[in-house]
Amino acid sequence: MPFHLPRRHFLMTASAASAALLLPRGARAQETLQIEMLNRHPEDRTNMVFYPDIIVAQPGDTVRFVATDRGHNTVSVDGMLPEGVEEWRGRINEEIELTVETPGFYGYVCQPHVSMGMAGIIVVEGEGKMDNYEAAKSVQHRPRRLQEKFNALFAQIEADGLAST
Repeated sequence: MPFHLPRRHFLMTASAASAALLLPRGARAQETLQIEMLNRHPEDRTNMVFYPDIIVAQPGDTVRFVATDRGHNTVSVDGMLPEGVEEWRGRINEEIELTVETPGFYGYVCQPHVSMGMAGIIVVEGEGKMDNYEAAKSVQHRPRRLQEKFNALFAQIEADGLAST
């Protein structure tokens, strides 16, 4: 039995397929990615964490920091942003959104919990991603626990293959 597709459905399908071919290769809708500020990690039960503490974004994506638990903020780390990216400083309990346009590595901390190593990294993919990698990785942090956290984050980034072009 032959398959019959009404002319209107055929034209709609053909139009949609043609339009898809005209999109730039790799074009996609921007996403909103969420990072929670938590008193306790939901899986390993460590205290004072960003969850996830490493997030991968594409240029144009929005990263939303959500104050799931009270008493946290997010502050960019001096020397851990791609060139030309503006620093940010959220107030305590403030949920902020950051649209990431520049590929690279974005380091951030929770100011009240720096001593507990509450930190994270946003990895924005794209051409030039590695331009600030060594500079961000070489920033020295105090206290020791914060330095250990960033060392662990960069080790995870390398293990996950995110430290390459």
